[in-house]
Order: sequence, then structure tokens, then C-alpha cells
Amino acid sequence: MTDIDIAQKVKADHIKKIAEKLDIKEAHLEYYGNEKAKLPLDLIDEEKVNQSNLILVTAITPTPAGEGKTTTSIGLNDGLNHIGKKSVVVLREPSLGPVFGMKGGATGGGWSQVIPMVDINLHFTGDFHAIAMTNNLLAALIDNNIQNRSKNLGIDPRTVIWKRCMDMNDRSLRNIVSALGGKAGGIPNETGFNITAASEIMAILCLCKNLEDLQDMCSNIYIGDTFEGKPVYAKDLNASGAMAVLLKDAIKPNLVQTLEGNPAIIHGGPFANIAQGTNSIIATKMGMSLGDYAVTEAGFAADLGAEKFLNIKCRKANLSPKAVVIVATIRALKYHGGMSLDRLTEEDLEALEKGFPNLERHIESIQSFGLPVVVSINAFNSDTEAEKKLIYDYCKTIGVPVALSYGWAEGGKGCIELAEKVIAAAQTCEVKFTPTYDLEDSSFTKIEKICKKIYGANNVVLTDKAKKQLKKFENLGYAKLPICMAKTQKSLSDNEKLLGRPINFDIHIREFEIATGAGFIIPIAGNILRMPGLPLTPSAEKIKIDGEGTISGLF
Repeated sequence: MTDIDIAQKVKADHIKKIAEKLDIKEAHLEYYGNEKAKLPLDLIDEEKVNQSNLILVTAITPTPAGEGKTTTSIGLNDGLNHIGKKSVVVLREPSLGPVFGMKGGATGGGWSQVIPMVDINLHFTGDFHAIAMTNNLLAALIDNNIQNRSKNLGIDPRTVIWKRCMDMNDRSLRNIVSALGGKAGGIPNETGFNITAASEIMAILCLCKNLEDLQDMCSNIYIGDTFEGKPVYAKDLNASGAMAVLLKDAIKPNLVQTLEGNPAIIHGGPFANIAQGTNSIIATKMGMSLGDYAVTEAGFAADLGAEKFLNIKCRKANLSPKAVVIVATIRALKYHGGMSLDRLTEEDLEALEKGFPNLERHIESIQSFGLPVVVSINAFNSDTEAEKKLIYDYCKTIGVPVALSYGWAEGGKGCIELAEKVIAAAQTCEVKFTPTYDLEDSSFTKIEKICKKIYGANNVVLTDKAKKQLKKFENLGYAKLPICMAKTQKSLSDNEKLLGRPINFDIHIREFEIATGAGFIIPIAGNILRMPGLPLTPSAEKIKIDGEGTISGLF
């Protein structure tokens, strides 16, 4: 059966019943049908947050299909509930870009899914739409001010860095000329689109504390300069009030459930290669307020999502995980060991062993934060007993707890071993994590520490353009902001062809962007782009719906 077949086979509980498991009164629920609800922010209890066990799920460098962080997160959550722990899984919302592009949805798979999976993977409760409209409202206000003769701010359109966004992979919108059509069309300028997951509005939603904080962060968005060289912010356009109003519902986390009827909170959806890659602080604290364990994930591998989860999100929210799960698959390790994608289902112990250094690098990265690590081997039907034994023995040899995870095939009961080892690891954690860098470090030093400690790079090389941009941002007073790297997810380096554990490489920063509202500097490494394109054969070509409304080909 496909994922969608399994999801449609299970009858979901009414969301009221899921809320009751968390001691949430019905009056607190804002229903979106029978299977989805928004939760009010006053359910967050800082005292309970401090008592809860936060578990982060990350991964090794993935194959194009991904290695199952979401599936493992959901399976682990169900496994913890199986053995009597009150656990909540907290996830990001899927983007339509990957759904209709290459990777597909982000609701887990097999018997470790969140439901209603079709709704979640499509428009859900409208959060992405609200984020895109808020982003594009600011863009419209900027253009309107430039056009206005009587009360403009003197914005130099050549300096405007704010882009529009949409939640779809569309390479033709990366670089465009807007405002054509003569005087009535506005002042023509070069601009472009980001995907919604990379919008600063998404970052703000995921890093704010409440509506007031969200409005303040929106007001501090830097959009460009005047002709005299003075910086211009969203507050100068009186934009932040309207922007916050558009996000008044999107700021509330979404309550759904796993196939086993356990609570799941889904909120926010920044990518980890071009944004900070974690769900919202509000959602994570909500999960921690409602459960003794909160299982959450960070996008792509530990060099991207986990690094930003810790150095950006946890630093801002004063959170610290009790344990980190690194998801590995035998197929991905063989891929990093030199095996071609079309042969990954074949047994190859030599290729598997050659792939171990990639896992080792990510283990070392998490250990550099001072946190306990558990390796989860996300099992596939093609994995052989000899391959399972080899990776199991390797992890034991290096002294790292390891568990085989059968969440896809068996749901929560297939993740009980993992749940038990995560609990044991969490019980050993007595201190908060150690960040990779200090905020007092120079921007370049912060980047250098990430690239050397987390990626294993030799040096960081900035283009002349990047040097000029960084100097400008520091002169504006933003030298103490954290760093949000934009880098390929396909390699520890900035070259997607360097698989495994590359050595003797440099990280090349071609340019910088800045998110003054969200509060971080964005070095853009290698050829990474903040608006993806569709693959040669997009998933969209396989998706159909019949007269009865039955969908096929979606997952």
C-alpha cells in the first residue's frame, strides 16, 4: 500500500478527543473541520517547558528522496506513548514546492504518519498563504511608496532587497523585472521571488513569542536605502500593523494526530538549506507545555537544520534538547560510499562501510554541542541482516547508542527500542548545549566556526561582493546577529558532488542577505538558490483526482 492508501484506511479520531489526551478544554480549540484545530498561545506554560524533555531528530546527509526524519519523529513519538510516556510530536508544515516537485510530502510514511495527510500536505489551515500575503503586502507597500510623488521616503529602487514570494518551485521567477506598463505600472526595477519557506516572514513567525513580538519583528525588517544612503525599514512604511493582522491566525499552532491517535502539533515550515529549518518556537514550547516529552525535527542533515535549531532557535528561546537522534539509512550510507542511486537496494557491505565517515562527521557535530546522541537506523525492506549488523556493530564500536527503527512498517511498536534508548540518553543530559559560536564574535568568525566545526572545512572564502555586503550590514549595527547559512543539503561542503565526508575543502560565500526582523545574517554559499526549480519529471505530472474526489499519485 502507498502512504495515501494507509492514511485513508485509518479512521481519524475527532480532534476533540486528541485535545482531551492533552487536558485541553474544548473551549480552547479553534476548529478547522473535525480533524484539525488551532491552539491559543496561552496554553504555553514556561514552568512546564522547563520540566519537559525536548528531543531533536536530525539526520545524515540525505539522498534526494530524504532519509525519514519525519517518519522517525512520528514513530518515536508513538513509541514513547506505547511505553507510557506522555509525548507530543512537533513538526514543520509541508511546502507545496517539494510536494509537486521531487521530494513529495512531509507527513511521514507507512504506519508513521500524521493525518489528515492530504490536507496537511496541501493548503492545511492556510498558514503558508497568510505568510505569502504578508510578505507580498510589504512588497506592494514598498513599490507604492516609490511611485507616490507626495509622500515618498525617497527609496532608491536599485537598493531594494525585499522580494516577493510564492509557495511553489518556479525558476522563472528568480530574477524578474517588475512594474512594466508605463507610468501607471510603477517604477520598473529588477527583483525576484523566493519560495515562501525562505521568506523572512516565515522566519519571523517561527521565532516570535507572541503577536506583539511578531509585530515588532516585522517593523524591523530592512528593505533598502534612500537615495541619500539612509536605511529604510518596514516601520518607516507603517507596514507592521497590517502585516501582523494578516498573521493573527497563522501564529497559532495546529493540532492534528498520528495514525495511532497520538497528538501532533504542526506549525511553520522554513527549509533548512535556505532558511532556519525548524518549526516555530511557539509550537515547540506548546508541545513541551502539553507533554513530558516533545519530539521535534530539524530539516535535512545535522550540518543544516540541527546547527540552526541550536545556534539560532534554542539560543533565542532559551531551550536545550535532552537528546539528539541522528537518522541514518543503509541506502544513504551506501550512496556516500560510492554506490549509484539505482543500485542502493543491492547488498554492498564495502560501500556501506565506506559511507560511515559521513555518519561519523554528523555525530561529532552534535557532540560538539555537548549533547547525547542516539543513532536511529531507519529500516527499509531492502536492508539485509548483514548490512544491519555492520552498522549496528560500528555504532557500538564508537560508543554511540543505536536502534533499528521500524516505524514505516510497524508504527510505534517498531520504535520501542529507539524510544527506550532516547529516554536513557535524555536521563544522562545534565547541562544545556554549548553553542558553536559566541554572539560577540565577528560575523566572519561565526561563519568560520560553523564551517570548520560543523562542516569540516579548511577555510571560508568571500567574494568581493560578499565582503562589501557584510561590511555594510556590520556598519548598520548587525555584527552581533547569529548566522543562518544557505548551503546545499547534498554535501557537507558547498559542492553537491562531494559526497561522504569531504576533506581539504573551502566554503565559498558568494553573497549575503540579511533578515533584520527575524534577527540573523544569511551567507549564501556555492550555487544554492532561494527559489528552487522543478525537476525534469515533477511529481505534479502523476497526480490525479476522479469525479468522486479520490486523489491518486500524490504520495
